[in-house]
Amino acid sequence: MYSEPMSHLPDPERQVAFYDGVTVKRGLAWVVDTVLIALITLPISVFSIVGLFILPLMFLIIGFLYRWMFIAGGSSTPGMRLMSIEFRNSHGARLDGGEAFLHTLGFTVISSTVILQLGSIVMMFVTERGQGLHDMLLGTVALNRRY
Repeated sequence: MYSEPMSHLPDPERQVAFYDGVTVKRGLAWVVDTVLIALITLPISVFSIVGLFILPLMFLIIGFLYRWMFIAGGSSTPGMRLMSIEFRNSHGARLDGGEAFLHTLGFTVISSTVILQLGSIVMMFVTERGQGLHDMLLGTVALNRRY
């Protein structure tokens, strides 16, 4: 039996509460997570001899691992949990380890290019489900958490 892609997710027209304010919350969650990643990266780089020389690379690697592990473990990062949002796949389920890896990889690649990053942010504001470029490619969506 064929089902529409994303048909297992809340309808953005009839169930608006799931999507209300999510794009802004994602931005705020990104700020929180970036600060936390910096707080993890700086002590590691200071206490290692070569750490300060490869600080940007360490920040990238630690940021990747941070996002991947937290998204795989609970479908959200600590910043997202603070903002009460989480990721769901096209079937409405939380992201598993593989999906979290691909989502984090997509986020990292898009974040490394200004044009793709700006395009992704614009997409979050104009698409009906608030999806960025990597969300569209993977069929993922960020939703307000249910209590």
